[in-house]
Amino acid sequence: MGHRLFVAAALIVAFTLHASAQTADEVVERTLVAAGGRAAHAKLRSRRASGTIALGTPAGEISGTIETLNETPNKARTLIDVDLSPLGAGKLIFDQRFDGMNGYTLDSLQGNREITGAQLETMRAGSFPNPLLNYKELGATVRLADREKVQDRDALVLVLEPPSGAPVRYYIDAETYLVLKNVIKLDVPQFGEIEQTSEFADYRVVDGVKLPFHVRTTSSVQNFTIIVTKVEHNVRIDPALFVKPPAK
Repeated sequence: MGHRLFVAAALIVAFTLHASAQTADEVVERTLVAAGGRAAHAKLRSRRASGTIALGTPAGEISGTIETLNETPNKARTLIDVDLSPLGAGKLIFDQRFDGMNGYTLDSLQGNREITGAQLETMRAGSFPNPLLNYKELGATVRLADREKVQDRDALVLVLEPPSGAPVRYYIDAETYLVLKNVIKLDVPQFGEIEQTSEFADYRVVDGVKLPFHVRTTSSVQNFTIIVTKVEHNVRIDPALFVKPPAK
């Protein structure tokens, strides 16, 4: 009888493990479904999001405004306006632009510069509206790593590896399948390689897709929190906002 019970228990455990096992592709699909599904994402051609940004500084948090623009297939612009007078640095205007192939940064503190090297390759590997939608067509791969904890949540760890640029580790809630955070190693000319972690919360539905309205980003060189206040989809965006401004 004891032997039979042992065999039965072993079979139950084996069945449970098999039933709970998932492939990377299955996790990708469930993550996309949780975020609204492929059909809802397919309707999106552009996005304008605006809100506030709070920078962590030696003088405490300093707030400003942020606007991000995205357009298919992978165009992006980020505009940040912060008054750093409490630090004696004056006004910060940070305007990063990427037209799908080339990138440029206008930076009132550190000077304007072309985006090159690994940073540029990572931007080229991006995809709007969701990098998991068409990663295979872009030549990327995904794989599942060991589960981890994100605070008190069990997380599935999905690693997206583009053909060039930096891999991204997505920590996906094992219950809701929403992305809890991602981690990427960036090669930034001013600082070298840094590991950047972004944590996502306060998901809301906008035009059928779920988006985080609270983003906390940390690294060895900067910490900031973004609170999104407005999101618009399929708006017309001036193409000039994604490219390097003409010389004056």
